[in-house]
Amino acid sequence: MTGTGQLISVHPDELNFQFELEKQSYCDLKVANNTEHCVAFKVKTTSPKKYFVRPNTGVIQPWDSCFIRVTLQAQREYPPDMQSKDKFLLQSTIVASHTEVDKLLQDTFTKDSGKVVEECKLRVVYLSPQAALGNSEDEASKDSKRNLDSNSALQHLKDERDTAVQQTRQLQQELEMLKRRRDRKSDAGFSFKFSVLVGLIGIMVGFLLKFSLSSPSTE
Repeated sequence: MTGTGQLISVHPDELNFQFELEKQSYCDLKVANNTEHCVAFKVKTTSPKKYFVRPNTGVIQPWDSCFIRVTLQAQREYPPDMQSKDKFLLQSTIVASHTEVDKLLQDTFTKDSGKVVEECKLRVVYLSPQAALGNSEDEASKDSKRNLDSNSALQHLKDERDTAVQQTRQLQQELEMLKRRRDRKSDAGFSFKFSVLVGLIGIMVGFLLKFSLSSPSTE
């Protein structure tokens, strides 16, 4: 999901961290400027000692975007029920063209009269290693099932093609046999019957050959 305001768009709209004791974890945010103006942003959190945000302040050029990496510092204990109460706030406001980050004033994100400061709130979600592994296994299982279904369909088409080819060969053999019998007999009645039979077999052979050539190859 994407958090969208008049000035910026943020993706994703929540911070997901794979939580493991004594290990850092990070989440990347993509922040896009939706305007023709320069937009400055600043990231705040309710737990500044727990997270490392870079960059926590910046300026995005018109219609441009940037990435913010939020790092969860290594923790020594699990939170209750793996639930986080931490919150993030991303503020944004229009600034003058060619404004540099180190030249931003202290009151840039202060809501003075007439100044528009947008605020986007982001919640924190902790994922256990088991949950992350389970999601990966589910995706792998789905991919495997799709591959099996695809292989089964291709094998079915191949079997039908092989059957059509075999029947075509049998009809061709019968046609050759009838030709030899015709050469041995010269009566008009047999010749007429032979012509009719040859015509019918020719139609069937043509149809089966067309089916065989139109079937996709699995090689």
